[in-house]
Amino acid sequence: MTYTIRSMSRKEVDIAVEWAAREGWNPGLHDAACFHAADPEGFLVGMLGDELVATISAVKYGAGFGFMGFYIVRPEHRGNGYGMQIWNAAMQRLRGRNIGLDGVVAQQDNYRKSGFKLAYRNIRYQGAGGKHAAPDERIVPLSSLPFAKLRAYDQPFFPDSRENFLRCWSQLPDSTALCILHQGKLAGYGVLRACRSGHKIGPMFADDAELAEALFVALQARMPQDATIFLDTPETNPAAIALAQRHGMTVSFETARMYTGNFPELPMLRMFGVTTFELG
Repeated sequence: MTYTIRSMSRKEVDIAVEWAAREGWNPGLHDAACFHAADPEGFLVGMLGDELVATISAVKYGAGFGFMGFYIVRPEHRGNGYGMQIWNAAMQRLRGRNIGLDGVVAQQDNYRKSGFKLAYRNIRYQGAGGKHAAPDERIVPLSSLPFAKLRAYDQPFFPDSRENFLRCWSQLPDSTALCILHQGKLAGYGVLRACRSGHKIGPMFADDAELAEALFVALQARMPQDATIFLDTPETNPAAIALAQRHGMTVSFETARMYTGNFPELPMLRMFGVTTFELG
């Protein structure tokens, strides 16, 4: 049978997310819609005849950045070169851009062969919700702010424009999106979304550690007692690591954030929670 590679349909993105769940990646319940919104042509599928055998994402952001994820070959079809072919197709789609990915640490050497360089680790912490949070008048629903203010605040935290994704992500079903104000201005925000197992906080950006702490406590309090929550922290922000540890969270997973080009100049000390490992 002939092996062909093409862009996924919207419904096929649901299949890719399901495959990711089977691999133990614990995607959000409603991630697929926002992933597709980021770049409708950016999800590739490898077809053996009429059968889906491989997936990968090669999402374009703005004019100069791309991000790869969802690199999966069905177990019964591994070892036949289908993965390398779809990987090469994804790299070709993002040719000329700085490309990022969050890969499992064990695969770093393979990614280096394609020109990726290690920037830092992202560390997933796991803990429990249901803690008490005293009222904090600085914290309000993210939806109470004009989207333009959210877009402007978010822009420095990402290498290029992600407006379509952000608009969708800030309004996810089964989620809580909060922001914190300082002297009347947006000074941080966080999104807590339902996943196959527990809930993930991501992103969580704030202007300083105290504001991040207040945001985290408010999001944590939205969860039932002993419900599982996850926070993906960049190791380059010691205050983020300290926050997770202070709240009794433990390491459950980690990835290697890698880029093909220069490392983007991001405000790492204000990044307390990564948006997603799949799309950055």
